[in-house]
Amino acid sequence: MHTSIMSASLQGIEAVAIEVEIDVSTGLPGMTIVGLADHAIRESRDRIRAAVKNAGYPFPNRRITVNLAPADLRKEGTTLDLPIAVGILATGAEAADLLPWLQNYLFVGELSLDGSVKPVRGCLPIALLAKREGYRGIVLPRNNAAEAAVIDGIEIIGVENIQEVMGLVGGEQEIKPCEHRPIQPGVRPAADIDFAEVRGQQHAKRALEIAAAGGHNLLFIGPPGSGKSMLAKRLRTILPPLSFDEAIETTIIHSVAGTVPEGEGIITERPFRHPHHTISDAALVGGGNPPRPGEISLAHHGVLFLDELPEFRKNVIEMLRQPLEDQRVVIARAKGSASFPASFILVAAMNPCPCGHYGDDRHECTCTLPQIQRYRARISGPLLDRIDLHVEVPAVPAEELLTAKTGGERSAVIRERVTAARKRQEQRFAGQPIFHNGAMGEAKIRKFCRLDEQGKKLVEQAISQLGLSARAYSRILKVARTIADLDDSRNIQAKHLAEAIQYRSLDRRMAL
Repeated sequence: MHTSIMSASLQGIEAVAIEVEIDVSTGLPGMTIVGLADHAIRESRDRIRAAVKNAGYPFPNRRITVNLAPADLRKEGTTLDLPIAVGILATGAEAADLLPWLQNYLFVGELSLDGSVKPVRGCLPIALLAKREGYRGIVLPRNNAAEAAVIDGIEIIGVENIQEVMGLVGGEQEIKPCEHRPIQPGVRPAADIDFAEVRGQQHAKRALEIAAAGGHNLLFIGPPGSGKSMLAKRLRTILPPLSFDEAIETTIIHSVAGTVPEGEGIITERPFRHPHHTISDAALVGGGNPPRPGEISLAHHGVLFLDELPEFRKNVIEMLRQPLEDQRVVIARAKGSASFPASFILVAAMNPCPCGHYGDDRHECTCTLPQIQRYRARISGPLLDRIDLHVEVPAVPAEELLTAKTGGERSAVIRERVTAARKRQEQRFAGQPIFHNGAMGEAKIRKFCRLDEQGKKLVEQAISQLGLSARAYSRILKVARTIADLDDSRNIQAKHLAEAIQYRSLDRRMAL
């Protein structure tokens, strides 16, 4: 007896269709799984046998061969438990009655020993696959239904156990598909933090507004207690709402990583990731076997905040260089490679020296010059080049802390300006896979960041005096384009360039 059922497996953040073929024949009882299955799938033999028996179904005491096609594609994870079990049970039924389900729906799910269906990772990319390939719908764990229901045009059927699945495909039970849940980008949870809580630091606030408006990377440098972390954590309160495409891309990554909040279905707020400085390189950029997305991919379309940047291991922070340039990270392994998107705003903070008080008028620095140089040398020039905005954050004067009744504008007011600037960029990059100025390549910079004669002279003078690299020059142009967008200016003016250039002063000062 032979039957086949359709399922899917993850390859990085993409889902691929898998045909699960089941053959039950005479011979020594046992189950063999072929088709480049990983260890988790090979272990499923015992899970499936126990789940089927505990669900009240007889398990065939015969020779069972399971083929996962295409046979030359490595399959990983536990999503194939449910289709294998349903395929085995279907061999003992009238196959013709089950064909509409087995051929037109994808089945995914992990089985518990009692026959219940447990949630799995990657249901959103699997739903996208089902729609793209023309399947009628998906049968999946009920806890994953809200996540997949974001995709319109296919049936999302959530199930609790094997009994429900077999009743469904056999026509004995009807399960209503989950209703489509459209994305509402304008819905944002109430923030418990606000820019108005920050006293002083107007220069740093302006830099954060520019970073949010153009998707630019930013480095704060200043003494302890000057408000670097407080400022960085409030960046998320002025970011524009996620668009539909951004929300889908973000949720796919978190779906593959298994970090989508249960019941919410889709991520509607921009991620804010804040890893500790003891993080490993694999946890930061991604890795493992099979490869999983790291913190930089989980921050896609959001913010990655690295506090105390020099305290991170040098090999860890140097691995940021390629993702910051390409907005993507590729994890290569002997068994294959996986590519994860990583378009995020990097916000880093550091002290000016090991003791933290170099340049602080109120405290004496106890560090020697070689100590300061070694400390700052932990941040390489190539990495510093990839950070658009370098901002010094001095300690807030006591009189300003005591007399100021408010920290200034609220986050909602700043967010309106940021959102307006982003809309201008959306119009500029319409039809292209670019969401903000920070993602522009050299061709786009030449097209959208043209300078007049006055601007060219100003940039030439800055390059000569600051010793800027070609990459730093490109960063200045992108930041100036964002400042012009905030100013609702069609062209980059000299004042926009002058403000952008001042954010590169650290190129010179880091060398002491």
